[in-house]
Amino acid sequence: MAEPTPRRNEPRLRPAPLLFEPAEAAGDPEHFFDLESIEDPRVLLTRATELTQAFRAAADRAMEFQAIAAAQLADPRRFDRLTAADIADRAEWTEDYAKKMVEFGRDLLRGEQDGRTPTDPL
Repeated sequence: MAEPTPRRNEPRLRPAPLLFEPAEAAGDPEHFFDLESIEDPRVLLTRATELTQAFRAAADRAMEFQAIAAAQLADPRRFDRLTAADIADRAEWTEDYAKKMVEFGRDLLRGEQDGRTPTDPL
């Protein structure tokens, strides 16, 4: 499970960049970011750890954007606003989780109004 997103007083880690794989390598199910070709276990551990951190960070950021979108869709000022049940159905969440994501998104949006944007470090 991904680690929680850092808050304002915690620095956001900058993971190693995810490098896109060539199409022919991506088609090979045994190929994964060239890890299978690394023979030195120290180098393999370092690169695999970098990838793990990068995927976690990407998942955390994507979840924040999901929350922002959920909050925007549930905004009572929208004439076409969605209910928590509708949002849950679209995102394949439970309704309770959708409610929590809407609240989380509202918190993130309030932070945006304080001068930060979703992509700024907290």
